Amino acid sequence: MKQFSDEELLNMFFEGDNPDYAFNLIVRKHQEAIYRHVRRMVISHDDANDIVQDVFVKAWQKLSGFRKDSALYTWLYRIATNEALTFLKRKKNRFFLPLHDVSKQLEESLESDVYYKGSDIEKKIQKAILKLPDKQRAVFNLRYYDEMKYEDMAEVMNTSVGALKASYHHAVKKIELFISN
Repeated sequence: MKQFSDEELLNMFFEGDNPDYAFNLIVRKHQEAIYRHVRRMVISHDDANDIVQDVFVKAWQKLSGFRKDSALYTWLYRIATNEALTFLKRKKNRFFLPLHDVSKQLEESLESDVYYKGSDIEKKIQKAILKLPDKQRAVFNLRYYDEMKYEDMAEVMNTSVGALKASYHHAVKKIELFISN
């Protein structure tokens, strides 16, 4: 199957005869990356699948109003990041859990996850990342794992490049400290 650029897919969606088909291609192109991003945030395979489904439902509902001010992939990442952060916030509020307990619960989820295939050092890194505040974790994951440029991250997180650089730096220092202990 031909790999289309985001611009081609958007043109197919807005100007083509079959917007459903164009959207299906958008999902196929971005679903795996969005899943990995969300999974690193929420840890649970099932929760990540549910959130990714919500992401693409929202994208379908809002795509007709997409103004092309940003790249399609950063727009999808913004939706995914917001959905993952909202999920974590609801989880905290639903169980009246402090941040520390949510991190502990996610850590236990990581330990018992049959789908997780990482080595011991990867697991230790994941545990360190789980200790970060949610937004800082999102910044770290976008930069480190998704290798996203700061300018694109600024669109996703709706903040300045300088704030992202500082947040990433602090996250790296916290992870280094956790791993060295």
